[in-house]
Amino acid sequence: MPSIVTMRFVACHDKLKEEGVIRSSRQFALKLEYRAQNLNEILKGNRDAPLELIRQAVEVYQFNPLYLYSGEGTMFLHSGSHELRIVTVVTDREGQERIIHVPVPAQAGYSQEQIDPVFYQELPAYNLPDKKYQSGTFRSFDVAGDSMEPTLFEGDKVICRFVDPSDWLSGIRDHHVYVIVTRTHVMVKRVLNNLFKHRHLELLSDNDFYRNTRVNVGDIKELWHIHAKISHFSHTRNNPSAVNDGESSEKFQETIREQSQTISQLTQTLSQMLVKQ
Repeated sequence: MPSIVTMRFVACHDKLKEEGVIRSSRQFALKLEYRAQNLNEILKGNRDAPLELIRQAVEVYQFNPLYLYSGEGTMFLHSGSHELRIVTVVTDREGQERIIHVPVPAQAGYSQEQIDPVFYQELPAYNLPDKKYQSGTFRSFDVAGDSMEPTLFEGDKVICRFVDPSDWLSGIRDHHVYVIVTRTHVMVKRVLNNLFKHRHLELLSDNDFYRNTRVNVGDIKELWHIHAKISHFSHTRNNPSAVNDGESSEKFQETIREQSQTISQLTQTLSQMLVKQ
């Protein structure tokens, strides 16, 4: 029995043939650089579609990974206006995209069914001089809470690049930190990509106090890969040697206290022995 993902994959293949996008399954296989004989086994239900074949189908024929793994949305990324594909941007007078900043008070509205352009126009927006921020869609978010300490602290700001849903399957990097926008929350977490096998992301906190959680692919609205952070600057000079000297001094004093107690106990024992004699 093939997996549900494979069954949806086959349904997408059949839809391409029905609409005349592909003439034959052989043409489909050759286009995806996959053996026609192996594809035939998949179409018969004798084997599951491998990850690399699915990735190629997403890239070449725009199979919708959200549909493949959750059954939601349209079969193909180009055939509808699913909310997952809508990323509102703000541009300057020259038409260059600006980086929208999402502060903590705005994050609740941002995670909800919010597609009103006015909402984004009212958020702070800015440009950065580095060339790497001149191409692509970037956004910055306030960090809330202490779940990512000591990597990120509350009040830090993270600058992130948008991850297109077509890249989620193979482009999400294990143990990298992302901003995950769901239907109810904006979260900053380290990620394990289990989309292919289990249709979810495992979310890890750097603070050991917090347990790992999972988010199903159908609940994810946006993914942003963190590239940089803006954090509080302290003018206090960090002097590692001074810290080490302080630690050494404390250990030395503790050793002296322990030795003094030992000597005191020995003295009492000797005194008792002399009295008995």
